[in-house]
Amino acid sequence: MKRGKRRDSEDSGENQKCCIYNNNSIYSACRTATGGGVFLISNREKMLADEPVGRLIWKLSLPAMVGMIVNGLYNLVDTIYIGHGVGSLGIAGLSIVFPIQMIIGGTGAMLGIGTASLISRSLGAKDHDSAQKAFGNNLLATAVLGVLFIIFGSIFLPQILSLFGASAGILPFAADYMGVIFLGSPLIIFTMSMNNVIRSEGAAKTAMWSMLVGAIANIILDPIFIFGLGMGIRGAAIATVLSRVLVIVWIGWFFLSGKSILAFRLADMKPRFRILREIFIIGFPALLHHASSSFVFGLINQLLGFYGGNIAVAAFGVNNRIIIFSAMPTIGIAQGMQPIVGYNYGAGNYRRTLEAIVTSNRLALAFCSGIALLLLAFPSPVLRIFTTDTDLLEMGPHAMRLMVAGFFLAGYNKVAGSVFQALGKAFPSFLINTARPVLFFIPLLMIMPRYMGINGVWLSFAVADVLSFALTVFFLVPQTRSLKALEPLPEGV
Repeated sequence: MKRGKRRDSEDSGENQKCCIYNNNSIYSACRTATGGGVFLISNREKMLADEPVGRLIWKLSLPAMVGMIVNGLYNLVDTIYIGHGVGSLGIAGLSIVFPIQMIIGGTGAMLGIGTASLISRSLGAKDHDSAQKAFGNNLLATAVLGVLFIIFGSIFLPQILSLFGASAGILPFAADYMGVIFLGSPLIIFTMSMNNVIRSEGAAKTAMWSMLVGAIANIILDPIFIFGLGMGIRGAAIATVLSRVLVIVWIGWFFLSGKSILAFRLADMKPRFRILREIFIIGFPALLHHASSSFVFGLINQLLGFYGGNIAVAAFGVNNRIIIFSAMPTIGIAQGMQPIVGYNYGAGNYRRTLEAIVTSNRLALAFCSGIALLLLAFPSPVLRIFTTDTDLLEMGPHAMRLMVAGFFLAGYNKVAGSVFQALGKAFPSFLINTARPVLFFIPLLMIMPRYMGINGVWLSFAVADVLSFALTVFFLVPQTRSLKALEPLPEGV
């Protein structure tokens, strides 16, 4: 092996290690100073362990942010094309199917987040075999769950759409779109899951490009299928599924080219129930968050249909996509933070773990504050991008201002949920991720519209954000104090 820069750790005695950095290889050799053995450490692992935290968070978060923004952008483009090419009923159809798509995406997030947490901690503990087995079992679970979605969606599509609030006028549009998405659900689950797995080994730029490939392809294919081939809303769904095929090609290249720490190995796909159990336990809060949010959105569609009709459902469809898109930077920050926290916690470096948490929370708060101010001040110009429907443009801005009144605090909640996932602490992660839709949103939707009508539906978003923030503080502050007691931060952090 070609020798590069040699660096001794600050530890002493039997724990002292020296590493021989090899910048031309994915791995470098490390050995204990007492000759107690040699192990391999990847250059990305050295980055997670040694690079200054502030710079490292930007390094990992910025690609995730760009990827998430572009990934969210093609959902917005879908809405823009359908709004102008199909009309307000098409937008309402997207609003109906969105909660169902969240469940499919949440399944991929569950597998990816659970696997990523296990991989990050295994790499931090220098247990590459466990990381590899977690990767293989992720692939097995992805295939099984994807097939189950196809079967379930093919049999019960009309009943599912009616359950989520589709009226007789909206149902044909929703069915045209969701029938195609169900068939492509294995591809969606796989790509969502692999993005988390790729980030878990510190390859943030690769994860970013996988999202960029899918988003750009979808943006290009949308007008071809919607307008060029005259397929309307069904064409938008076909474009979405085909774009995922290109993402899978990109991800496959990454793992098969040797650029990854991990590798596809059939032997690792043998079911290991201890690993599968840990993946599901750690990742389940993400699925439950998506599923409970899905239920809430279905309930919102039904309430809006009752209080405001199809136009209110369409207004929610546009506003909700804008708000979700606006949250993408904070999700990117949380995703960039997660491998740093997981790796350093697994390595016992609690100072870096805490520094990553504090820095990420500050960034998330800044982003959400800026976005909330923008949407509060200029909702009408934003909505005009999506539609020329005068009824929708009359209702939408007022609804937007009420919905984003508590958005300032949303980033803190998103980061905290990822913190506990990275630490492998299932219960607080579960509670933080599910409190907003289950503990707060559902009761608010049951109570507020009775006294405030449709305004009660819109305002429930902001109240749920404030209550979620209070719960997050309750769990995260003691956790940070615990980490500080284990290894205090230097002055000024």
